[in-house]
Amino acid sequence: MEHAPAAAIVDARGIVTGWSEGARRLTGYAAEQAVGRAVRDLLAEEPPAAVVAALTGTVVLRHHDGSPVELALTATAVLGEDGEPDGYMITAEPPGESTLAGHAFQQASMSMSVFDTRQRYVRLNGVACRVMGVGEDALLGRFFSDTVEDAVHSRGFLAHLRQVAETGRPARYESYTGAPALNRDHAWTTEMWPVRDASGEVSAVALAAFDSSEQYWARERLALLNEAAASIGTTLDVVRTAEELIELLVPRYADFASVDLLDWVLGADEHPALPERDIVLRRVAHGSVTGGTPEAAVHVGDTDFYPSFSPPAKALRTGRAVLSHAGEPDFVRWVAERNARAPVGRPHRRGVHSMLAVPLRARGTTLGVAVAVRIANPDDYGDDDAVLAEELASRAAVCIDNARRFCRERTTALALQSSLLPRGLPGQAAVEVAHRYLPSDSLVGIGGDWFDVIPLSGSRVALVVGDVVGHGIASSATMGRLCTAVRTLADVDLPPDELLTHLDDLVTHLASDDTGDEVAELGATCLYAVYDPVSRRLGLAAAGHPPPALLLPDGSASLVPMTAGPPLGVGGLPFEATELELPEGSVVALYTDGLIEARDRDVDHAQAELCRALTARADTLDTLCDTVLKAVLPEEPSDDVALLLARTRALGADRIATWDITPDPERVAAARQAATEQLTAWGLDEAAFVTELVVSELVTNAIRYGAPPVQLRLIRDRSLICEVSDGSSTSPHLRRAHAFDEGGRGLLLVAQLTQRWGSRQTGRGKTIWAEQTLPPV
Repeated sequence: MEHAPAAAIVDARGIVTGWSEGARRLTGYAAEQAVGRAVRDLLAEEPPAAVVAALTGTVVLRHHDGSPVELALTATAVLGEDGEPDGYMITAEPPGESTLAGHAFQQASMSMSVFDTRQRYVRLNGVACRVMGVGEDALLGRFFSDTVEDAVHSRGFLAHLRQVAETGRPARYESYTGAPALNRDHAWTTEMWPVRDASGEVSAVALAAFDSSEQYWARERLALLNEAAASIGTTLDVVRTAEELIELLVPRYADFASVDLLDWVLGADEHPALPERDIVLRRVAHGSVTGGTPEAAVHVGDTDFYPSFSPPAKALRTGRAVLSHAGEPDFVRWVAERNARAPVGRPHRRGVHSMLAVPLRARGTTLGVAVAVRIANPDDYGDDDAVLAEELASRAAVCIDNARRFCRERTTALALQSSLLPRGLPGQAAVEVAHRYLPSDSLVGIGGDWFDVIPLSGSRVALVVGDVVGHGIASSATMGRLCTAVRTLADVDLPPDELLTHLDDLVTHLASDDTGDEVAELGATCLYAVYDPVSRRLGLAAAGHPPPALLLPDGSASLVPMTAGPPLGVGGLPFEATELELPEGSVVALYTDGLIEARDRDVDHAQAELCRALTARADTLDTLCDTVLKAVLPEEPSDDVALLLARTRALGADRIATWDITPDPERVAAARQAATEQLTAWGLDEAAFVTELVVSELVTNAIRYGAPPVQLRLIRDRSLICEVSDGSSTSPHLRRAHAFDEGGRGLLLVAQLTQRWGSRQTGRGKTIWAEQTLPPV
């Protein structure tokens, strides 16, 4: 059978005016014995002031039989017409229920409290009093915000208390804060619910606060691991990766943290064996909750010495995280050793009470050690922290090793690339050149861009620029093979379109050889141009390469109109040659696509910027190179960039002599005489003997074995060039005559007496040429 509710009505003077059956059973007083009496006459002792102020709490009544009865009372004001209290409705719990509920409340293992609707303390259990650091009497009737110092937590907590009191709906409040009696912050999960009186109105708010610090830290560790996956290793830079680990650890996980690596990790050498005892590492990153902390006695970039007993050395040797705390012998020894090395007045480890050293290992190789230290944070590192640190260190170590491997491959590819590119361009009179090569900073590595300037016969010069699609060492190696092939084909003196055809065949053979070169799969692009300073004509052809830009002496700049064939190794279409005559002093700009191509960039707009940049005022070609790169280069180049500028020169008529030779052996002597007279006019009498022999041999061969028309030409450049052309396409061969042979020694003598000689095919036959070294002017 349920107990009837115990209730009483008291007027404003404190006189009982109503009495329920439940009150009679609870106190033993009948209605006629209680009504009309003062409430104080029914009390066994004076109620606490806080209970009177809060209108709720525990009071002691005198039972009708004289024994004391402890009851939990709640008083609700009854308002009159003027809005002022005319009396109070008082309710109480039956003795059995009050005792059981009270015991459960007091003996709960979590902090439990009751507040009235104005956020004043009404009741606290023992755990709540221990958390607050004072007894219940010191808190009853006080506002919550008056009992705590954390204003931020106070506002959020009070907002939830008001929400429950106003809406009558339960609420959950999660916070991370301290408490008056706790020396560190804790995570709290607080459940709040409304307490209703007999009429159903909300008369109080009860709460139970659970210390969820363990769960909180477990979530924090998981969040830290998730964040590590996204924030560590964003670049392929060893130092930046170490800095990202420090940024993750400080201040959330450590008051001070450092990353020290073995020296070989920062170089290109293979790793040596780990020392047996003392270890020397290089500091690459550290961080602290305070600037200029004494803990950072070792500066970034300096080496640090770790004796064998130190936690970092132990971590390196064992390959596992090492915990160390204040009071332990090795910890004390380690702190003393560090303090002895710290600057005077700046002890290195003052205040340190816990340290965690974890090795950085990747792919079975030890790279270094990460150290985390707690100073202001009162919690010592534990086993869970060691597990977390090993996981973080493992991820960071893989990223550091990836960065190390990338750096090593990049260094190797860059060294290979640099060794293959022309260091000093050969001297020639046809053009003045300037060039730039910028290796890519992209994560994909060094590309296969190259350029070259190749002297040709007849004072001509070949200008080459190319790009192997792909990156890395394989791309650089393939670039070297193509660069060598172009030089070999240029020595044969092929026209640009024919040279690209032979180069395309070579790339096709590379693909069929299954050598693994990137060119075998993706191909390459190339632009080959030949400039003749005598005729001032430029012939060029392209294989999938962007056209060059041309700056004329009048200051106008534009792209050279030409048809680019397919990239090398693709095949399908022939290569078309373009030829144009240039005024002396024109500037031809050859470049790779890294200069004009980038993500979200219009190529046509970039080429227009290139033409505008070429028109900028510049004293030298080198200055113009820098101007073009500054104006056209993308902000974040994703590919290598090669730029080659060539300003054309022309050989005047006073430096060239030409004779048409009648195909008659008797005209050989006249040709020798004409050549000798021209050398005298040029002041080159010293070269007359060799020149007469060369002219005699080459003209004789042209008349005897060639076809008309026959022409002799002398060119005075940095060397003396003798050319004999005829209408036959048959090229001569150098051979050694036997002892009794009457002929066969002419070309052998030419080869012995001149610097070099050769032949080239022309549109009307062939040209045999020979060069003699001239004394410096």
